Amino acid sequence: LMGIAAAGMAHALGGDTVAACAGMDIPPLWKFHIGYLFGVKYYDLKMGTTTNFLWTYTGTFTDPSIGKEYTRGLLEQGAKVVYGLAGLTHLGSFEAVKEWHKTTGELVFAMGQDASQEWIDPEHIPISGAKRVDVAVYTAIKMVVKGPWEGGIITLGLKEEGVGIWDIDGVKWFAEQASSAGRLAPELTPDKVADTVSQLRETYITPEVWDLIHDLEDDIKAGRIVFKTPMTHDEYESIISALMAAQSLEDLNVALEKGSVS
Repeated sequence: LMGIAAAGMAHALGGDTVAACAGMDIPPLWKFHIGYLFGVKYYDLKMGTTTNFLWTYTGTFTDPSIGKEYTRGLLEQGAKVVYGLAGLTHLGSFEAVKEWHKTTGELVFAMGQDASQEWIDPEHIPISGAKRVDVAVYTAIKMVVKGPWEGGIITLGLKEEGVGIWDIDGVKWFAEQASSAGRLAPELTPDKVADTVSQLRETYITPEVWDLIHDLEDDIKAGRIVFKTPMTHDEYESIISALMAAQSLEDLNVALEKGSVS
């Protein structure tokens, strides 16, 4: 879903390149890589565009200076949108994007992940991917209280509302928490953050892009398509290579365990 949004924003900004500043080359990030690239290619094949795709591993989740350095390199290669997938490291991505706009006059965007991060810089972060830890905690408590309780790993996806894209209510809520903690910039209020992000989304994420996002989201929630989880690095690289070379919607099915897109 974030790949569709990124590609749409890049073209709305007059560019043709999206990027990601990722943490370490580990299985959870493989899934992000596949999903992000799938979304970008899905957008291109539906809209008849061509979007360049850049992905870099920084090797760390804890060093904003590294994130800033790597993101500057991505921007120099033409990236209009940079997806932060590196924890504390991609806080440096946000700095790089803001500085790039200030020094070059070229508007570029960053995208956050897990918590809504728009409040950090609402003029340059119009959207964040959601990881709903609150939903996971509530689900675990509910299993204990109401049963049945089973140990092990439970995956909460789009259908279970464990992941997704933060809506404006979520953006405002996180801005309120930041304000209460004294972390929101003094010139901002939660309402101003929400209004700024709403305006950016209205300007740079067109209704056609939202339609593509919702169509794919519906297919995932309904179980009509299920993405592969690569078990080895070779399998991961094979899927990425095939997606990069995709020339038709049918070619994207290499990333799917179940179902197809057309």
